[in-house]
Amino acid sequence: MKKLLFLLAVLGFTLGGRASAQASDEEVRAPIVQYFKGHATGDPVEMRKAFLPTAHIEGNRNGAFSSWTVDEYVAGFKGPAADESRRKRTIDAVSVTGTAAMAKATLVHGNVTFTDYFVLLKVNGEWKIANKVYNAQRPEGK
Repeated sequence: MKKLLFLLAVLGFTLGGRASAQASDEEVRAPIVQYFKGHATGDPVEMRKAFLPTAHIEGNRNGAFSSWTVDEYVAGFKGPAADESRRKRTIDAVSVTGTAAMAKATLVHGNVTFTDYFVLLKVNGEWKIANKVYNAQRPEGK
């Protein structure tokens, strides 16, 4: 009987935890999907919706370190890219702990593949990107 109760308790905890994580996982994906929408449309208003106003975006691009505030970053969006129909974006991983989360995404834009790592925070009941770092990978010799 003790083994059965223990097994039921473990199963209940595991299933309850998994269901909760899946719900949170989908909520965390929402600002990443919004970020993808900002990229696809090239609309700075759409892009800004994904981020906290204090967010920073940093990475190495063309061999040089870059660091932008969210205002500087979204100012670079001026409409959809000419090759938008061929671009691909995927959410590769999400991990959630309480009101903090991380996500990894891959964006294939022409001959450049970006790997984005997001730190997300739930503020006032809504998930937002707090910061983003990225890597831009070009084929050898390009």
